[in-house]
Amino acid sequence: MLLPQTTEREYRFKLALRMGLPIFGLVLILISNTLVTSFGTLDPAFYIEATLLLAFSIYFIFYIIYESFDIRITEVVSKTFTREYLYKHLKKEIKSNKEYTLLLISIDNLGDINSRYGIKNGDKVLREVALWIGKYLKSKDLNNFPMGHIKGGDFVVGLIGNKNQYSTILELMRLKSDGFTVDDIEVKIASAITDTSFSREIEYLIENLFEKQEANRNQKLLTQSTQEMNPNELELSVINAIKKRLFIVTIQDVFEDGKSVIKECFIKLKAPNSKILYPKAYMKILDKLGLMADFDLIVLEENILNCGDSTKDIYAMNISPSSLRNHNFLLKAKELIRANENMKNRLIFLLNEYQYYSQISRYNSTLKSLRDMGVLIAIERLGAIHTSFLYLRDLNIDIVRFDSSYTKDLTKEKFKNIVNAFNIMAHEKGVKTWVKMIETKEIKVQAEMLNIDYLQGKYLSQTEIKYESKDVV
Repeated sequence: MLLPQTTEREYRFKLALRMGLPIFGLVLILISNTLVTSFGTLDPAFYIEATLLLAFSIYFIFYIIYESFDIRITEVVSKTFTREYLYKHLKKEIKSNKEYTLLLISIDNLGDINSRYGIKNGDKVLREVALWIGKYLKSKDLNNFPMGHIKGGDFVVGLIGNKNQYSTILELMRLKSDGFTVDDIEVKIASAITDTSFSREIEYLIENLFEKQEANRNQKLLTQSTQEMNPNELELSVINAIKKRLFIVTIQDVFEDGKSVIKECFIKLKAPNSKILYPKAYMKILDKLGLMADFDLIVLEENILNCGDSTKDIYAMNISPSSLRNHNFLLKAKELIRANENMKNRLIFLLNEYQYYSQISRYNSTLKSLRDMGVLIAIERLGAIHTSFLYLRDLNIDIVRFDSSYTKDLTKEKFKNIVNAFNIMAHEKGVKTWVKMIETKEIKVQAEMLNIDYLQGKYLSQTEIKYESKDVV
C-alpha cells in the first residue's frame, strides 16, 4: 500500500473514532448514572437493555471505521464523482434507462498547463472547468446529471436519452469553449459523445468515447466495420481470428531505381458474417488483451510460411517495438528465422512507437542481434512523431520511412525542402530512405529528384492479395 493510501486510512480511522466515541461515551455516562442513582430499584430487564445498547454502540463504532476505509464519493480536486463511484452510479442508470448518453469533455492541454503554470494552477483549472461544464449544461435545462473525473483532464457526464438529443448541445459547447481561459490561462477543450446503442457495458462506452475523441483530433472516422460491430463482439472476433489464423495478407511493391525490391505486407483479420477487421479496428484490442506479441509472432510465422518461396523478394511487415523487447517473442522469432535460411536478408521489421524507450543500449543490442541474422530494421513516420527523430539519432537502423503527410505535398517547395533535409540527414547516417503514397507522376518525379531510395504508392503499384486463410465456418 502506498503512503497516500496509508495516510488516508489513518485519517479516516481517526475521523470515525471522533464520530463514534462521543456516542459511546454518552451511552456509558447514561448507564453509569442510572446504576449509581437507582441501583436498588432497577428492573432486571435494564441490564439486558444496557448490554444490548453497549453492544450496538461498539458495533456502530466498528461499522463506521470499516466503512470509512472505502467510502469516497467525490474527487478531492474537481469535487466531481470519483471514477469508481461514477462507474457504479452509471451502471445503475444504464440498467434502469432504455437509452443513455455519455459525454466526454477533456482539457487537452492540462499537461502543458501543469508544466508551465504549476500543478496548483492545473488543479484550479480542473475545478473551474468542472464548474463551467455544470453551469453550461444547467443553462440548457439539464439538471441532476452525474459527472465524474476519470483521469487527467477528462470528465464524463451521464444523461438520460439517446445521443441525438445532446449532439447539438455538445457542438455548441465546443464552439463556446473557444478562447476559454482561467486566470489568463488558455484552456483547450475537446469532447466526444456516445450512447447505449453502441454498448450497455460502461467500460466499452468509456473506451468508445476516447476512441471517438482521438478520431476527432485526427479528423478521421473509424472504419465502418468497427462502427457496426459491438465491442464485445469485436473482441471475440479478434481472439477467434488469431486463434484460427483467419488472415488476409495483401502486398504492395516498393521500388528502387525503377525495380521492385520490397513487398510490404498488410494484415487484415477475418470476422464472422464476411466482415473484415482493419488494423485501426484491431490493434488497440490486441494491446488491451495483451495479445500483441502473440499476434506479431503468428504474423511473422505466416509471412515466412507463405512468402518464403523461391523468389528473392524482401518482405516488410509491421512489428510492435514492445514485442521486440519481449524476451519470449524475440527467442521464438529468432528460432523461426534460423529455421528458414531462405528468408535471410529478406525481412524488414517496420517499427512505429510514440513513447521513447530510454534503455537505448539494450534496444540497440536487441536490434543488432536481429540485424546479424539478416533482418533489416526500419523506423516509421519520420517527421510526424518525435520518437522517429530520436531513434534515427540513437538507434543503429537500416531504413527510415517518411510520414505520408509529406508525400502528398511533395510538389510544393517548402515540403520538398523539408523532405530533402530529412533525406540528407538519414543518408549522412548511412540510413536508406523510403516514401509511400506516391499517387501521381509529379510526386514520383520529385521523389526521384531528391534521391530518395525507395518509392511506394498506387501510381507505381496496386495492392494485391498474397494469401488468404479459409473462410470462417
